[in-house]
Order: sequence, then C-alpha cells, then structure tokens
Amino acid sequence: MMQWRAGTVVGEVRRWPGAVELTVALDGSDEPAGGAAEPVRALAYTAMVGVPEVGERVLLNASALLRGLGTGGLAFVVARTDTLPADPEGGPGHIVKARYTPLQQMLLAVDEQDSPHHDDLAEADDLEGLPVVVADLHSALPAVVAGVRHVRPDARVAYVMTDGGALPAAFSRAVAGLTEAGWLAATLTVGQAFGGDHEAVTTHTGLLAARHVVAADVAVVVQGPGNVGTGTRWGYSGVACADALHAADVLGGRGIASLRVSGSDRRERHRGISHHSRTAYGRALLTPADVPVTTLPDAALDALVRRQVGELVAGARAALTAVEVPSDGLLEALGTSPVALTTMGRGPGQDPAPFLTAAAAGAHAAALSARR
Repeated sequence: MMQWRAGTVVGEVRRWPGAVELTVALDGSDEPAGGAAEPVRALAYTAMVGVPEVGERVLLNASALLRGLGTGGLAFVVARTDTLPADPEGGPGHIVKARYTPLQQMLLAVDEQDSPHHDDLAEADDLEGLPVVVADLHSALPAVVAGVRHVRPDARVAYVMTDGGALPAAFSRAVAGLTEAGWLAATLTVGQAFGGDHEAVTTHTGLLAARHVVAADVAVVVQGPGNVGTGTRWGYSGVACADALHAADVLGGRGIASLRVSGSDRRERHRGISHHSRTAYGRALLTPADVPVTTLPDAALDALVRRQVGELVAGARAALTAVEVPSDGLLEALGTSPVALTTMGRGPGQDPAPFLTAAAAGAHAAALSARR
C-alpha cells in the first residue's frame, strides 16, 4: 500500500553524499496525525530526482510517515512535479535494480560484460581465505570496522551491502561517514541494493569483487538500514546472515558470525544473544564459521552470553567455533568511530554489549587477515 501526498519544499535539513533531507509543507490541513500543519521530513535521493529547491513542488510517498514507523518513518520524494532532473551522461551498464518498480535503476555492475572488471571476475572462484564478517543489523557496521582498525589500522575494509533492508546505499549516513573518514575502502551493493561504489548481481560476486577488485583485507556483509522482524522464529530479514556465510564458505572465505547481543532490550527474545542470531547461526547455517566473544562489562550479562554461546555451538547444525577476543582497548576503539554508534535507539553508554560484540568480530577478522 502506498499513500501519496504532494507538497512544497520549505527548507533543507542536511545533506550527505547521495541524499538530501528536506522539510515539506503538505497540501491540505488533514495530514499528518489528525491535522498537524507542521512541515514533514522528506528524503530525496539525488541520483534519482536531483536536489529539490525551496519553493519547488514535490510528490511524496508518505506511507511510512503516516504510519508512524520508526524505521523509514519519513516521506520520500518520488518526483519534482514541475522540474525534471537532467538525464545523466550515457554510459555502459544494463543491470536493473529495484526491478520493475517505478524507481528502477539501470546500473553498471562490476560483474557484467560491459564492466572493466568483467575479465577479472569471469573465472574468479576463490576468496583466498578472505575474512568475511557477517552481521544482522546495519548498526553493527561501524563497530565491526572499529574492531578491525583496533588490530590493523591500515586494513582495507569492503562493505558488502545486501538488500534485506534499505535498497539505496545513500540512505545510510553511517556509510557516508565511514567512507569520508577513509574507514571503508569501498561499498558494494548487491542483489536489489544499489548506489555503492560498485554494483554486483549477487552476494557471491560482491564478495569476489571485494577481494579481486577492491583488494580488501576484510569484507563485512550486512543488510542496509531498516531490518524487518515479525516476532516469529523465521520471519526476519537477518536470517539471510546464513546465506552470506554460505557464500563466503563456498568461495573459500573465512566466515565470521557476528552475534547480535543486548543487555538492555526489553524484549526477552533479544536479551543476551538475540533469537535472530540463534536461528540464523544455529538452525539455518550449514557451513563452518567462527563466533567471536569478548568480556562484557556486566558480569551477569557476560555469563548469560557465554552460556548461550556454549548452547549455540553445541546445538548448531554447522561446525561453529567460539573464539575468545581480548576486550582490552575495544571500548576505546569504539570511541574513535567517525559516526555515531546507536542500535535500537541506544548507544554504548546505555548498552555497550552489541557494540563490543561487533567490534570483537572485526578484531578477530583483522587478526586473521594479518596471518594470510
């Protein structure tokens, strides 16, 4: 279901590479939330619609905004009704993403025939032991990279963005900030996701490009912002973590399963190790992977997580190996992040566990990369 609204741009809030956040005064007086006349937040992807100017009329997809969703809870500019963006310069590329939607994009994929990297990838079949960290939530990405840099400040990190959450890479201010700071060597958008430094058709070719095109020392595979969950065992987008680890294994990479952990989530199913990690790694995963753990500041939570890790390793269908990562310096490493660290509305001060656990996965990957 889509709910369309029209309005006029009244201001610019902020912008980052690929996106600009605006305030838009909606037509009429009945939106949103029972007649509030305040302008609404709206996001424009500049590669799609350019940069709407103050005073311009815009057409919005307001569905998530009107439902009051926390994830994606803003309007999106679909079109500038009085102004068409200039056509981009012609070039190669015929891979369509967001396929058969009104906003489909035709892009040059790193693995297609027109790509200058096609010959490198045509027969590529081996990651050559590349450490591949897989995580559930997009919020884990900066913490994983902080952990990598804690061990290897010079490591080249490639982010492989899957399509379980946001499709446009430009939606992520974290990716923009990490890239600007030099913490990411490249972002590769795979599947239906688009807008990275390189496009790839599958997670497999995204990983191969990370190794053979980007020359990454570590790859991090995480969905874009906006994970989906239903409170059921299998109905959540993070179950694809298992698929990413399968891809890493079949291509000769070293799979590292980053645990989703919380000490502050009010939902029992997410306390300690989330049921998302327990299902993805314990039930869906069929190939070996390392499971990094580190000492958590809360002794009771640390004991709970270690008990849960033991149960996970013992009961998993795949051969999981728990790996102890020293906690010394990890919290300080997180403090160097060039982007804000937050997950489910909480930062390291309220809930350090998810960030420390993700950083431990990155630190383990960096240690492995140094031995390759």
